[in-house]
Amino acid sequence: MNHDTTLVIGGTGKTGQRVVSLLKDAGLPVRIGSRSATPAFDWNNESTWDAALDGVSAVYITYAPDLAMPGATDAIQGLVDLAKTKGVRRLVLLSGRGEEEAQACEAIVKSSGLEWTVVRASWFHQNFSEGAFIDMVLNGTIALPASDIPEPFVDVDDIADVAFAALTEDGHDGEVYEVTGPRLMTFDDIASDLTRATGRQIRFQTVPHDAFVEGAAESGAPKDVVWMLDYLFATVLDGRNAHLTDGVQRALGREPKDFADYARDVAAKGVWNTAA
Repeated sequence: MNHDTTLVIGGTGKTGQRVVSLLKDAGLPVRIGSRSATPAFDWNNESTWDAALDGVSAVYITYAPDLAMPGATDAIQGLVDLAKTKGVRRLVLLSGRGEEEAQACEAIVKSSGLEWTVVRASWFHQNFSEGAFIDMVLNGTIALPASDIPEPFVDVDDIADVAFAALTEDGHDGEVYEVTGPRLMTFDDIASDLTRATGRQIRFQTVPHDAFVEGAAESGAPKDVVWMLDYLFATVLDGRNAHLTDGVQRALGREPKDFADYARDVAAKGVWNTAA
């Protein structure tokens, strides 16, 4: 592929910032798609999209907070239509496992007439070190409205590696890479691995769903984040994703990173250190 600029929408987010780094390390031109970038990209302001797509050959599409949000399909359709008129050749969409709404967005990308790749993911390892649950780890109690249904948590670095490959290599056109980690884990399993990695007791405690959502709202979390947490725990974490897939292996030819290895590496950086 002739590498003109790649636009990374959500280029300051968990996967986006990693994709940006991979592109820069490879010496490839990249544009960060965010409200604070120049030119800016704002999902809620279509007038920003045109300049962000100028001279772009490939786009990594992430939609915050999730493609399940109301209005996401309209936004994805509008972006895809504009991308076609701007001469974009390749689209890579970060999608959600087990989300019907997200698959509606996938269908838009698949029918675009452009080269496309879909990367489906769900729960990230990094939710416990960079996201909503880091304070729980620091406090020693992961209190969430979850039962013992297992989930194959996936490492964000693996997602970024798959997206980077799809953006820069041939051979990924028309592929849906559903990515998971190498094992199914309950939140009790997560707490056990974190306990071993940090050297201090971290436990999992299940809490009522409504109380959790209300607490998230009262904590000052943005409304879209509260909506997403409600959706994830009420809908997606019901066992529908309780199976492993081979997306990382097919895309990269290697095994995905295990949560225990992630936890060990993060602990070594001092991310979860607490004051004595």
